[in-house]
Amino acid sequence: MNFLELAWYKKSRWLILLWLVSVVFQLLARLRRRQQERNRRPPSRQIAVVIIGNIAVGGTGKTPLLATLANQLRANGLTPGIISRGYGGKSASYPLLVATNCKVAECGDEALLLVEKTGCPLVIDPDRVAALEHLLAKSDVDVVLSDDGLQHYRLARQLEVCVIDGQRLFGNGMCLPAGPLREPISRLKQVDFVVVNGADSAPLDNLSGAIPMRLEPKFLINLVTGEKRPFGGAPFNIGNTLQAVSAIGNPQRFYDLLEKLPYPMQPFSFPDHHLFTDEDFQSRGIDEHQPVVMTEKDAVKCRSFARNNYWYLSTELVLPAEFLNDFVSKIKVLAKDSSS
Repeated sequence: MNFLELAWYKKSRWLILLWLVSVVFQLLARLRRRQQERNRRPPSRQIAVVIIGNIAVGGTGKTPLLATLANQLRANGLTPGIISRGYGGKSASYPLLVATNCKVAECGDEALLLVEKTGCPLVIDPDRVAALEHLLAKSDVDVVLSDDGLQHYRLARQLEVCVIDGQRLFGNGMCLPAGPLREPISRLKQVDFVVVNGADSAPLDNLSGAIPMRLEPKFLINLVTGEKRPFGGAPFNIGNTLQAVSAIGNPQRFYDLLEKLPYPMQPFSFPDHHLFTDEDFQSRGIDEHQPVVMTEKDAVKCRSFARNNYWYLSTELVLPAEFLNDFVSKIKVLAKDSSS
């Protein structure tokens, strides 16, 4: 976390000095929303669009949730496609249809990981409306999932899912720059589903109807050999130190998982979506004789220079069956309406 983020979540009193700026931010955001909604145009063909986003800056767990929902839709006979901003990547031209052989520097870590985990067609573009049109032109899909974009109001949508970090929640509850919120908490009343990541640690009583979600660690997988070791017990030699490398929005959640293992841990945090190079590891003094453990999202950026001591943590998303059934049922109705 940077200095401002620490202040948001520690609820530092001096942030009240930015309150007036936050009021102006909210006013401008409200005006921008109205303007974008007035300029909203329906897509070239009728299609069900689902937004999976959040109201706070930083990582909340949208990517694993989107992958799980996409796979759930595919398992129920639907053909989902995905659109994304492509954070962490920079393509020579947009829109870009992402393939599994796409360079992460072009498409970003999240987009590449989503393609690998779902097999869905995925288009990135800073303009999500343009991404949607390109996806419809290139792929025969019956539902579109948007990775983030809750505040991208030019994009027509039929259903919204908001993901909340169950550990950090809303910080001090204020909007940018005095707090971490892109939109006020009242925005949650307008979405279809509120999903809380790590809900065991969150006061769900204050979030009526919120759906609990958690990531269960399953395996440690070697980036070079593909060897799988069950998470738990002692997957490495006793006496090892875990070198935990992360470039994600909320690395503390990852570190908390690794602390369940019987090893001392040394964290190495990088900015969110940081594009790793071998030099990053050498300059930080990372020991090649001790295990390096990272998230699956970061692993896609390290394959080209990975060493035998590089591992990533594979997790499984756990959601209530009732929510998954309800979500699929709603999407089937929307997809049927779109095709009629």
